[in-house]
Amino acid sequence: MGDDNAIRIEQLRKTYAAHKNEPPKEALSGVDLDIPTGSVFGLLGPNGAGKSTLINILAGLVIKTAGRVSIWGFDQDVNPRQSRAAIGVMPQELNLDPFFTPRGALEVQAGLYGVPRAQRRTDEILRLVGLEDKANSYSRTLSGGMRRRLLLGKALVHHPHILVLDEPTAGVDIELRQMLWTNVRRLNEDGMTIILTTHYLEEAEEMCDEIAIINHGAVVARDSTARLLGRIDHKTMVIQPASPPTTLPEAEGVQVEQRADGALALHYHARQTPAEAVLDAVHAAGISISDVRTEQADLQDVFLELTRVNAAD
Repeated sequence: MGDDNAIRIEQLRKTYAAHKNEPPKEALSGVDLDIPTGSVFGLLGPNGAGKSTLINILAGLVIKTAGRVSIWGFDQDVNPRQSRAAIGVMPQELNLDPFFTPRGALEVQAGLYGVPRAQRRTDEILRLVGLEDKANSYSRTLSGGMRRRLLLGKALVHHPHILVLDEPTAGVDIELRQMLWTNVRRLNEDGMTIILTTHYLEEAEEMCDEIAIINHGAVVARDSTARLLGRIDHKTMVIQPASPPTTLPEAEGVQVEQRADGALALHYHARQTPAEAVLDAVHAAGISISDVRTEQADLQDVFLELTRVNAAD
């Protein structure tokens, strides 16, 4: 592949036709997005933002209205089979045939992708997802967490270069979540490109190298996780007074919050108010400091800020 990007999306549009009394709906409105090879890439956005439509187009399940999609160097319009073979998708929905065993489900899935029997890795995948002891049990007898493990296994049967995880840990227990992320890290270390959609922003913050945020069918932000966090200049300085203060600090652009543990949280914008000015206000109020720390913005703050700004536009 002569490109550093596992996926390249250019001016991707999808408009769903009018239905009954509803007008046509534009789900994607000119998305441009490159996803680097070998990365763990987060795709975030509120419900209805267009994430599922984008994933279904990548998987070949939804036909785009306009634009160009290249997967592992294969144009989706020119080489649909090769582009589809390069990607595996673990869907959010638990769509499994209840009368197949995990072994049978993986074998059938491999057959659908044309994987020769000699190249199938059914036992290896069953071990990877922790289902080797349930290999011959009917899928209908599996717990919800085990069914999610089987969905991951099905996404891996054809040796894809790219793995899409659509809300993989929604409603699962901590043990399964840890197992899943351990496997994702292992697959990524082996060179697989991972695309993750999740509502658990702390997961994206911990797992992803880069993140794109989609809102109203458009990419409103795309950057490294660290730089996205840096885009929010809202800071909080938490002061633990040596004794209960009689006067609260006052300074332009600073909001003071008294917390239940006696700490003072001073909220300010770094571009407008330097940290030194905040500390000066604390000293001017006659407060002796026993401890001080800062609280940084997290991905939730970035997400809310960017989607709020986009909605206002």
